[in-house]
Amino acid sequence: MIVILKHNTKEEKRNQLIDWLKKQGVDVHVSQGEYQTVLGMIGDTSKIDKDLVASLEIVDSVKVVTDPFKCCNRKFHPEDTVIQVGDAKIGSGSFCMIAGPCSVENEEQIVGIAKAVKASGANMLRGGAFKPRTSPYDFQGLKATGLELLKIAKAETGLPIVTEVMGVNDLPLFEDVDVIQIGARNMQNFDLLREVGKLRKPILLKRGLANTVKELLMSAEYIMAGGNDQIILCERGIRTFDDYTRNTLDLAVVPVLHELTHLPVIVDPSHATGVAKLVRPMALAAAACGADGLIIEVHNDPMHALCDGAQSLLPEDYHKLARDVEQIREVIAK
Repeated sequence: MIVILKHNTKEEKRNQLIDWLKKQGVDVHVSQGEYQTVLGMIGDTSKIDKDLVASLEIVDSVKVVTDPFKCCNRKFHPEDTVIQVGDAKIGSGSFCMIAGPCSVENEEQIVGIAKAVKASGANMLRGGAFKPRTSPYDFQGLKATGLELLKIAKAETGLPIVTEVMGVNDLPLFEDVDVIQIGARNMQNFDLLREVGKLRKPILLKRGLANTVKELLMSAEYIMAGGNDQIILCERGIRTFDDYTRNTLDLAVVPVLHELTHLPVIVDPSHATGVAKLVRPMALAAAACGADGLIIEVHNDPMHALCDGAQSLLPEDYHKLARDVEQIREVIAK
């Protein structure tokens, strides 16, 4: 249930209503917009008299929300959420470019790529230290050593770090990571979602390989229910019957999510296609359909990359892509 207050409602009156609602056994989420205030009730609202609340002088309207996701629902929070990471912003018109290698391999590699993508306008550095791989014989990442190398790259460039955590036990190692990524395979690792919900730092939540939009939003709800509302949703392709590309990039999900939730939505065309030559057209399409950012894999030597070289762009190709994305965004802004 949500309660929309009338414009210019006095704070004292608003707080009295909030206190009364809490006494009815529900949590109240307050969304303060420029022109209206929305009170979102989470919990068992069956005992609350909707007509009584609607009759109050300060109340404009009362609506029942049937969607299972509450905190991340745009009805609860009409204004776009903007996530700030260092100097970068994501959401509500602020576009973010995240770039870097699939895996951190050594200091020279990660520092060199970090400098290159920053020169091309990237706002954040991605790089895998812990790598979930389908085969147990594939490179699994440098783990804690990889995190230390990412910190060196951050010190050299000033770029905030985005990297994936795979398990609850590893979270203490991520204290200095700016954005913690929950990968597609962990989207429904509910224990992990609960733990990152206790943190107060941005979480990049990737859609699972075969998960619905509702399931993605319910995973975000797990994190927000713990108190962490700094969530960036990421579309990275889903598994379908087609096997020409690594996955099928569902760009329709971008406007769908923007309608359903206030959280920012970015797109990963690298994992979605698995083919370097397809990254550029899909990145441009993502920018055109309203994505709030892109996360793209860049490697200085894709032929010898330890992980996902086939989908990685060379730094010079990323530079051109970044310029093309700027032009697309200028066009859609008109």
